[in-house]
Amino acid sequence: MAPREVAIRLFLTSFLVLFVELLFLRWIPANIRYIGFFPNFLLIGSFLGIGLGIMAGRSGRIARVPVFPLLLFGLVAIVANAQLNVQLRTVDELVFGLGSNPHAADVNYLVLPAVVITTSLVMASLATPLGSLLRQLPPLQAYAVDIAGSLAGIAAFTALAAIQTSPVAWFLVVAVVYGATRVGTARTAWRVLGATAMVAVVYMSAVAPGLGSLDRWSPYYRLSLLQADQSDLVGIYANGMPFQTMWPAADNRKPEIYRHVYDMFPGRTWKRALIIGAGSGTDTAMALSRGVEHIDAVEIDPAIVQIGRELHPDDPYADPRVTVHIDDGRSFLEKDPETYDLVIFALPDSLTLLNSAGNLRLESFLFTDQSFAAAARRVAPDGVLVMYNWYREDWLVARIADAAAKAFGNTPAVETIGHAVAVMVVGHQPLATLGADTTGMSDPEVAAPPTRVTDDWPYLYLRQPQIDPAYLGALAVVLLFAVAAVATVGRRTGLTAGAFSPHFFALGAAFLLIETRSLVSFSLLFGSTWIVNSLVFFGILLSVLAAIGVTAVFKPRRRGPIYAMLFVALGIGFALDPASLLIDPPIARYVVAATVTFAPIFLANLAFTYAFRDTAQAEMSFASNVLGAVAGGAIEYLALITGYRALLLVAAVIYVLALLFATRFRFLADKQLASAP
Repeated sequence: MAPREVAIRLFLTSFLVLFVELLFLRWIPANIRYIGFFPNFLLIGSFLGIGLGIMAGRSGRIARVPVFPLLLFGLVAIVANAQLNVQLRTVDELVFGLGSNPHAADVNYLVLPAVVITTSLVMASLATPLGSLLRQLPPLQAYAVDIAGSLAGIAAFTALAAIQTSPVAWFLVVAVVYGATRVGTARTAWRVLGATAMVAVVYMSAVAPGLGSLDRWSPYYRLSLLQADQSDLVGIYANGMPFQTMWPAADNRKPEIYRHVYDMFPGRTWKRALIIGAGSGTDTAMALSRGVEHIDAVEIDPAIVQIGRELHPDDPYADPRVTVHIDDGRSFLEKDPETYDLVIFALPDSLTLLNSAGNLRLESFLFTDQSFAAAARRVAPDGVLVMYNWYREDWLVARIADAAAKAFGNTPAVETIGHAVAVMVVGHQPLATLGADTTGMSDPEVAAPPTRVTDDWPYLYLRQPQIDPAYLGALAVVLLFAVAAVATVGRRTGLTAGAFSPHFFALGAAFLLIETRSLVSFSLLFGSTWIVNSLVFFGILLSVLAAIGVTAVFKPRRRGPIYAMLFVALGIGFALDPASLLIDPPIARYVVAATVTFAPIFLANLAFTYAFRDTAQAEMSFASNVLGAVAGGAIEYLALITGYRALLLVAAVIYVLALLFATRFRFLADKQLASAP
C-alpha cells in the first residue's frame, strides 16, 4: 500500500480500537452490574487484547475469516441473553455477596475473568491490522497517526455520550468505520459473513431487552423507568438495579429519612438550602413543601434531572425557588462561596465506579475529611448538615459521624431506622442550642475504623487498607491468561524472547500509574464528572502528540536529561497535596493543575518517543508497551493500601528500571533498537 493509504487505514483502525474500548467500558457494566464495580479489569483486558493483536498481526497476513465481527456478535449475544448478574441479598446491597443458598451464585465468581478474557479476544481481533500497519511507516509518524486516530475515537464517543445516545448509535459507528477499514479488500463469502454479523450486532442493540432500546442512557448509567409495586409511583432503575423513586412530598408512604430534619426543627423557617445528590427531585420537593425559600439542587447526572423534570409528580425543578446545578457535589462545595441554613447529602451513593482507572466511585471525594471541612464552611453558624442513606454497616455510620464531628467540632446526632438506614445531623453549635428535638437520636455506639478517609485514600466503603481477595483472585486469573496468551501468540508468530522489550514494557506500566494519578487529581480538582475524565484522557493524548512533535523537531541526543526532568516532575507531584491546588479563580486552578499533572505525562512520553524513534520493530515495541500497561493496571490496586500519592513513587521506581534497561542492561532489552546513546 502507498504511505497515504497506510496512514488512513492506521488512523481508522486506531479510531476504532479506542472507540470500541470506551464502548465496552460503558456498555458491559451497564448490562452486567457485577462488572460495574470492576471496570478497570475491562481496561486491563482491552490493553491485553490490543497488545496481543499487534503481536499477531505483525506478519501482515490478514485472516480470511472475519474474526472481529464474529467475536463481537458472540459477545453482544451473550451479554444480551445470558443471566450473568451476581445474586444480591437485598436490593439495597452495595457490596455484592451470596444469598441464602451459599452455592446459588457460584457462577458469578467466573463472570469477571470470563468477560475480561472475552473482551481481550475481541480487542485482539480488532487490533490485529495494527501489527502490519505500524511497520509500514517511520516509527514516529506511525505513532503520531495512531494517537491522532485515538484522539478522534475519544472525541466521537464523548460527543455521543454528551447527547445521551444509546448503544444503537455506538454500534452503528463501529459497523460503519469497520466497513471503511475493509474497503479495497476482496469481496468474498467471508466478507459477506462479516458484514452480516455487524448488521446483526446493530440489530440486537436496537431490539434486545436491556441493550438500550427502551432505556435512557445517561453518561453514567442505563436508566429504566418502572412502575413501583402496587402503586402509581415511577421508579428509576440504574443498570438494572432499583435506584430512585419519585415520591410526592405529601405521600406519607415515603421513607422517614426525607422529612426527618424538618420534624426535628418544628416551626423553623429555612431560608437557603443546598441539596447534594438531588436526583429526580424528591428531596427538593420535600424542602419546598416545608417552606425553604431558595434551594440549590446539585445533581451529577443530567439524565436523571431530566426525568425529574418530566415525570416527578410535584415538578419541583420548575419551581422558581429552585436552581439546578449539573455538577459534582464536592466540586460545588469547593467553588460555591455561599452559606446555607441547611445542607443535605441526599442518598449520594453510586451503583458503579467512576471510570476505568482509579477504583473511584462517583461519591468518593464527598466523604473525605477535606470534603467535610468544605461542607462546614458552607453551613451557616446556626445551620446544620444532614446526611441520610442506607449505610448498611455500623462501622460506616461511625466513620462518617467521626469525620463530621472533626469538621464541625460537635458530635452528630444519629438515628438508625432498622438495621441499615441512618440519619445524621450536625452543626457548628450543639443541636439542643439550635432548638432541635433529638428524641430517639443518639451518638454512634461503634468506634470508627482507625483509617481516615482522605483525598489521598478516598475509600469510604473499605474498612481498612487492603486488597480484597476477590480482586486478587480475579487479577491472578487475568494475569495467568495474559502470560499464556502472550506465549501462545509469540510461538505461533515465530517471535523469540528477544523481540519482547522489557524497556517498553516498563514504560507502559509506569505510564499507566501516572495516568491514573492524573485522573484522580483532576476528579478532585474539577469534579468527578464524565466530561472531566474525557477531557483528561484527551489532554493526555495531546501531550503524547506534543512529545512526538518535540522529538521530531529537536531530535534530543541523550535520554539522561529527559529522565532527570521526569524524576523532578514526579517528585513535585508527590510533594504537592492535590487539595493545595484548590485555588480560585478556576482558570488559575486549571493552569497550575495542568502544569503539575501533565508535566510528568509529557516527559514520560518524551522518554517513550526518544526510544521509539529508533526502534527497528515498531510493532513489537508498541505491543510491549501496551502489555506493560496491563501490569500497570494490576499494580494500580496498591492504591487501596497506600493511597494515590504513593503510586508516583512506584512509577519512579519502574522508570529507574526502564532507564537501566535502556542503558546498563540493553542485552535484555531493546534488541530491536538501533544504537542510541
